[in-house]
Amino acid sequence: MRRFLPRLAALLAAGVALSACTLAPDYQRPTLPVAQAWPDQGAPVAAGQASAADLAWKSVFLDARLQGVIDLALRENRDLRVAVGNIAKARAQYGVQRAELFPSISAGAAATRSHTPAALTGTGAAVDATEYSANIGMASYEVDLFGRIRSLNEAALQTYFAAEQNRRAAQISLIGEVATDYLTLAADQDLLKLARTTLATRDESLRLTRSRFQAGAASELDVDQAQTLAEQARGDLATATARVNQDLNALRLVVGAEIPADLMPAGDVQSVALLQDLSPGLPSDVLVRRPDVLSAEDALKAQNADIGAARAAFFPKITLTGQAGTASTDLAGLFAGGSGAWSFAPQVSLPIFNGGANRANLEAAKAGKDIAVAQYEKAIQSAFSDVADALAIQATIADRVASQERLVAAADSARRLSQARYERGVDSYLTLLDAQRTLYSAQQSLIAARLAQATNRVSLYGALGGGADR
Repeated sequence: MRRFLPRLAALLAAGVALSACTLAPDYQRPTLPVAQAWPDQGAPVAAGQASAADLAWKSVFLDARLQGVIDLALRENRDLRVAVGNIAKARAQYGVQRAELFPSISAGAAATRSHTPAALTGTGAAVDATEYSANIGMASYEVDLFGRIRSLNEAALQTYFAAEQNRRAAQISLIGEVATDYLTLAADQDLLKLARTTLATRDESLRLTRSRFQAGAASELDVDQAQTLAEQARGDLATATARVNQDLNALRLVVGAEIPADLMPAGDVQSVALLQDLSPGLPSDVLVRRPDVLSAEDALKAQNADIGAARAAFFPKITLTGQAGTASTDLAGLFAGGSGAWSFAPQVSLPIFNGGANRANLEAAKAGKDIAVAQYEKAIQSAFSDVADALAIQATIADRVASQERLVAAADSARRLSQARYERGVDSYLTLLDAQRTLYSAQQSLIAARLAQATNRVSLYGALGGGADR
């Protein structure tokens, strides 16, 4: 046994040394199937300017309350917990596959007692026999000469990496969704406040119009028109109230927990602090770093490794089985000199005919790689489209907001002038109503434009792969 163990160890070392190569194709990252510059980028990227993809999310979402809500979501969101669980599962599966690179060695001990009847012994006397044994052995260790196991191990490793990238993608998506829901709630609170103010103004206008009607200074038509506007504002108030409550429910759901009152927005979407200057960087630098693109590339690498495993199936498979131990008919003599026993059984199998299964497996692996290449290129194109869409909005949103602010100012001035002209009898009440409606609509559009500007920054940051674990 002592002579056998060094030989067994030497054989194992040689087997591991011979298992250093695979038949997988050399991996080459596919060429990016998109343009090398962003459309509607505006000013070129300054030398040394950090891309948004390099910024931690707390460097972009500057509002302390919003940071608190995002922190809470990162701890409590169930979808993110599922992504983390998938990482643990993929890591364990990789560990199971990696274990096949090493021999499985086990130790055992046994005691056997048997009785042979006299009719079978040939001596006319029954025989009772006792045997004790103890051994250590290796069961069917495959010498991975052609890299089949190493290719499967590489595929499992890349699957694990893909799960990690999926978690990062889920985190970035979660951060963006929380920020968007938070900003939407703030904007709808602004709309609710506007609806309340408008309703109070129109109720007061209705009261004054009724007084003027009773005094003979206004017509019944004026009263009906004033009441129409008041009821419209009342309906808008009810709608805005329901929308705010829905926003609260949506925010609680994505966070996964009750949100403390001191972290809730209080309207004024424009005051929610976000980093305004987000540099997109260059497509060739940004796109290949997005977690969803990295996940697609890891899946492609796993498919590439599967080709190596399928190719290795065409070559001989060498397995080693061996054990060493002691055996004795007497327990006291189990470890005495001369009781050693050992066995060593190498086996070589060569596939000759299996109905074309190996070739079919190889073709399936190659087709899987082609699919993975297409999925990787699609992920690149989708990422490029996400960034391009966000940049298209960014290029014009500031002009839209500024124009809407000027429109509100002009509409408010027109409403005040119409009010004065109506009170002096110069204009009809219908002219005043039109001015009030125009102002109300312009104020609603301004809130929507400010929300679009804020959410555009969120979308651009997410599209560029921001939200790193920092």
